[in-house]
Amino acid sequence: MAETVLGVERSLTGRRWVWRGADARLAAAVAQRIAAPELIGRLLAARGVAPEEAPQFLDPRLRVALPDPSALLEMDTAADRLASAVMRGERVAVFGDYDVDGACSGALMAEFLRGLGCTVTPYVPDRLREGYGPNAPAISALCEAGATLIVCVDCGIAAHEALAAARGRADVVILDHHKSEGPPPPVLAAVNPNRLEDRSGLHGLCAAAVAFLAAVATVRSLRRSGWFAAREEPDLLCLLDLVALATVCDVMPLTGVNRALVAQGLKVVARRSRPGIAALLDLTQQKEPPTAHILGHVLGPRINAAGRVDRADLGLRLLLERDPVEARAMAERLDEVNRRRQEVEADVLAAAFDAAERQAADGHAVLLLCGERWHPGVVGIVAGRVKERFNRPACVAGVEEGIAKGSGRSVPGVDLGAAVIAARQAGLLKTGGGHPMAAGFSFDAARAEAVHRFLNERLAHAALLPSAADLMVEGVLPAAGATAEFADRVAALAPFGPGNEEPVFALPRMRVVKAERVGKEGGTIRAFLEGEGGARLKSVCFRAKEGPLSEALLAGGAAPLHLAARLRAERWHDSVTAAAHLLDAAPA
Repeated sequence: MAETVLGVERSLTGRRWVWRGADARLAAAVAQRIAAPELIGRLLAARGVAPEEAPQFLDPRLRVALPDPSALLEMDTAADRLASAVMRGERVAVFGDYDVDGACSGALMAEFLRGLGCTVTPYVPDRLREGYGPNAPAISALCEAGATLIVCVDCGIAAHEALAAARGRADVVILDHHKSEGPPPPVLAAVNPNRLEDRSGLHGLCAAAVAFLAAVATVRSLRRSGWFAAREEPDLLCLLDLVALATVCDVMPLTGVNRALVAQGLKVVARRSRPGIAALLDLTQQKEPPTAHILGHVLGPRINAAGRVDRADLGLRLLLERDPVEARAMAERLDEVNRRRQEVEADVLAAAFDAAERQAADGHAVLLLCGERWHPGVVGIVAGRVKERFNRPACVAGVEEGIAKGSGRSVPGVDLGAAVIAARQAGLLKTGGGHPMAAGFSFDAARAEAVHRFLNERLAHAALLPSAADLMVEGVLPAAGATAEFADRVAALAPFGPGNEEPVFALPRMRVVKAERVGKEGGTIRAFLEGEGGARLKSVCFRAKEGPLSEALLAGGAAPLHLAARLRAERWHDSVTAAAHLLDAAPA
């Protein structure tokens, strides 16, 4: 069993604090190589960064990290066909998806091809009426409207029947990243790093990143054909804001090429050259330089909201809009839609939590929660929140006319996607697929008990998980060491996300000098802390409306607490201060 940090076996939120391992000699070598404190060396070593790799990790460049697009199976065929469409000025349909990755990859491909002279028709299916991915009526309609090439982005790899509607009428190119169980549809090119036959090793790319590589390959093909002899080549780097947004919101690992794509994409976001993104940043009063957190928790939910509870293509249209006035109006509508989505989500979440409490108490390995008329646009979000609270794979479904349709989210080490596919293959589900951490499915509601029993048996080892996930801590940081300079050093490891999680530090024996609720609904606590040597540190705790952590902070007093927190540098005009973003606490 892993050694606990500061002896915390059960914190106020029910978690053990355990060390994230790092080789001490490697950590010292990394710190020496970049002239940094040893704790920074430990953070890099824990992420598998060797001393010679540290400078590139801290300054990720696409020139070094970007792979050859031709490494992806059938990419050259796809690029040559896209180049042909450009040279002939063809009408191209871009068929996308209603989530952030779908909107971003659709906007990227539409903007790229329009800039090169193609007439482009973007299409996003309606979540409720058409469902996910290509459907035969929509494909037929695009062909009838004159499309000679259909590019499917973030979808299509399993759409055999739907894409058959284009046969003999239009060529089809797929730019996807979802796993496929068998061969792809018989189309001109199916580019997907997660195809069984693909040997590129680029499994962690989102669809927008695949589309970006397709744009790179297409420019290369056009260059070989002499197309740019009298024309200016497009600036592909201006598309990286879309790639960064999609990579973060689709929860791709922020390692390797993804780290470089997001780091460079954030620089493009900071320039605010895309009116739709600029409007969302202004509307939400984002004054600081953009971060992966802002992409994932501020921009992403608003772009996603339309596909969940409103017009499916509104997010895509916002990303393509060039008129700042129109973009502001769309951003305001998305913000309102997001508030509506939050209200719908809150109602479903309350009912789901109640049902999950009972199932967790009964020892279920998987939580399967179904409700009449639960909105299909929020069940995935609710599944994620249930999973976080109970540390169990969670599947949440809305029931309509006897059919349960839903989404599942899993925990590390529990392959939910494989279990859902197995349930479908066993005849228990009408539809089902996914990957280890997420899945989608539908089944006859009358068979809910049988489906639940199958998932419980298939993922029985999940029943052995603790009720709350361990909190991985990377270092003990006294109050005196939590300086703005050190916080800046930590920030250099960003962008943070899966595969490069933001470090969590243990702050030993801290006393709460003052604490107060802030914000519209009082769900945030601002506290001022003091360490044993008298050093002061400001802190904030989000999602703290209730529970033992908020109670302990508000109680304050002389009794010291061990605190777990992320350390961030906060800027106000010309001053920089450190702030602890609190996650957990334990009696010292």
